[in-house]
Amino acid sequence: MKKKYPFIRRIGIRLIVFSLLCALSAGCAKSIDPTPSDRRPVPPARKDTGKIPATQRPYTVLGKHYTPIASAHGYVQTGIASWYGKKFHGRKTANGETYDMYAMTAAHKTLPMNTWVEVHNLDSNKKIKVRINDRGPFVTGRIIDLSYTGARKIDMVGSGTARVRIRALGAATEYDQKEPVAFRDLDYWTGNFTVQVGAFQEKANADRYRKKLSKSYLNAHIVVHEDHRGRFHRVRIGRFSSLKDAERFSENLVKNDGFDQAFAVAE
Repeated sequence: MKKKYPFIRRIGIRLIVFSLLCALSAGCAKSIDPTPSDRRPVPPARKDTGKIPATQRPYTVLGKHYTPIASAHGYVQTGIASWYGKKFHGRKTANGETYDMYAMTAAHKTLPMNTWVEVHNLDSNKKIKVRINDRGPFVTGRIIDLSYTGARKIDMVGSGTARVRIRALGAATEYDQKEPVAFRDLDYWTGNFTVQVGAFQEKANADRYRKKLSKSYLNAHIVVHEDHRGRFHRVRIGRFSSLKDAERFSENLVKNDGFDQAFAVAE
């Protein structure tokens, strides 16, 4: 058989070699990141500055779940305060700042970041104002962790803890010698909200999509965003004064209107 049909062996070997080359070529082709199609929206990055801040998202520590509250308006709490100092000095806080044990700041488990609170030491009757820029304390029974300076000003450094009442003041709007004297409500439920339904790298495609949506939806508009990945033209629809309304609208778009993605954003 081998002597009678030597050409069959040659053809067979050539076919095998050809198949291997095709397979290798296909594998190489898969490793190349092709230019994304402009026909469909580019998924937004998770670090979208238009979304509700990451510090407002639910989180879990030591197996316990915490959900930051959306509004600090009227918030009052009584319990045990503690403080943290040198061990954490210079480390990153939950909102990305660097912890300064000599600044008037504090950690709270659920209050919105940058909320100023009045802390009243019920034992010494002294009061201070501190700004929330971190999460904690995660020790059972404690409600707030003060900076070293904050704790010193209400005479609780030596004891380590104290009975306190905290009252939310809001975001500072005016200062007198670095002391906040006027505040506004810090509320993540009310404001200007809309719904993002797509993002395009090509402006022309974003324009066409916006024009199409404007026939059926109010306030179809484009917001330009630029980061390390490049420039994106974000297409958004609707305008709401409530985050809940914007979220309900986005859920309806996905469930009933056939949108692949839609999410509420703050503007």
